[in-house]
Amino acid sequence: MVPVPTPSTPPQIPREVLEDAVAHLAPVLPLLRELGERFSAKGHDLALVGGPVRDAFLGRESLDLDLTTSAGPEVTEEILAAWGDAHWDMGRDFGTIGARRGEHVVEVTTYRADEYDGTTRKPVVAFGDTLEGDLVRRDFTVNAMALRLPDLELVDPHGGLVDLAAYRLRTPSAPEVSFSDDPLRMMRAARFVAQLGLVPVPEVVTAMEQAATTLQIVSAERVRDELVKLLLAPDPVTGLRLLVDTGLAEQVLPELPALQLEIDEHHRHKDVYEHSLTVLEQAIDLETGPDGDVPAPDLVLRLAALLHDIGKPPTRRFETGGGVSFHHHDVVGAKLTAKRMRALRFDKDTTKAVARLVELHLRFHGYGDGQWTDSAVRRYVTDAGPLLTRLHRLTRADCTTRNQRKARRLSHAYDDLEVRIERLLEAEELGKVRPELDGHEIGEVLGIRPGPVLGRAYSYLLSVRLDEGPIGKEAAADRLRQWWAQQPEHEG
Repeated sequence: MVPVPTPSTPPQIPREVLEDAVAHLAPVLPLLRELGERFSAKGHDLALVGGPVRDAFLGRESLDLDLTTSAGPEVTEEILAAWGDAHWDMGRDFGTIGARRGEHVVEVTTYRADEYDGTTRKPVVAFGDTLEGDLVRRDFTVNAMALRLPDLELVDPHGGLVDLAAYRLRTPSAPEVSFSDDPLRMMRAARFVAQLGLVPVPEVVTAMEQAATTLQIVSAERVRDELVKLLLAPDPVTGLRLLVDTGLAEQVLPELPALQLEIDEHHRHKDVYEHSLTVLEQAIDLETGPDGDVPAPDLVLRLAALLHDIGKPPTRRFETGGGVSFHHHDVVGAKLTAKRMRALRFDKDTTKAVARLVELHLRFHGYGDGQWTDSAVRRYVTDAGPLLTRLHRLTRADCTTRNQRKARRLSHAYDDLEVRIERLLEAEELGKVRPELDGHEIGEVLGIRPGPVLGRAYSYLLSVRLDEGPIGKEAAADRLRQWWAQQPEHEG
């Protein structure tokens, strides 16, 4: 039978709630209890803390096993070395030692009582002497719960379990103090809104509004990591709205609030901000599971959906008669996307993929009534390359019109385009499209060596291949000679 933490059970928490939580920890309880006994034998306390405890009460499995202890890092390392299959220094100066036993990894950190200097996010490290003192420095009450080991005594001095049951997001200390200590906690607030459906209390929202600019002292990499976690959450839109409403988005992703273009009676146009959030939601609905060709959640697709129209504010023009245009916002948006993602230190491949999708997101609208030639379809596929599946989903998600007739027409048109793409892919293997002469053969036909001229010749034959489909090596060689006759190098 799973042991139940009864010694200090808060009276307002039903026993069955605790039983269910502990039941979710059952696979790791023997390991945790043994580790707790080893620390206790050395005269030190040990507790499971934070996310794993919160997730147990939510009925969620947690891969993290974060523990906190009264022992210093040297003692912790000694205990873990004797207990685990392997151990390592994760940050001795911060009191954290890691260890692995079988398939389980634990991180054990000495009680902390850090102070921040207000100019950087790096704390002045100070070790604490009580579990309660450690819990009060944590970000939110739902993460400030602990289970003492080995007895599984619940320690919840700030009412985190009650807040969790009420879907309420509060800080253990005053929110303005908590966010001043660590501004990244404001990003975490938005993430927990998106991940767990928690609702921040008014004082938390107010503190976020007042401290938004302090996020500037946090490194771009840490901000990016929190943004990614938010975007990959089940409901990223609610988290993004909190970022925008509190002014945090101005520090993180200013292109998003910039989409809130004013709308007046003379220049009516679609609300680009609301449209973008809707496109994100619809793109998520089109994601496939882990067995699909693009596993969900799909960060590249979600970023492209969110950012696809950020080129509209700088390209907006009011036309005669009250219309509004956004000419070339796809190209401008792609450049802005790449710039912002580089500023957030995204890797090159992700940045390139998202920017390319933003650049291509309007391409389908040239399809019109399905009058594209096979050449145009080939170019669509070739330009999308490995992003074709994502481009399909982004394009479909980008239809947010309330005009059902127009929506059906666009859907049917894209259905038709996808059918044509599949036929051409099957017939011509467009995913592997190449000129019908390789570089060596081009050099032999023209009598030239590898270099820039041969590269231009290769590009020319690729365009012929895309425009006309397979024409055979002999015809390709003839076309190449005709092209060569018009080049200045040939005349020279």
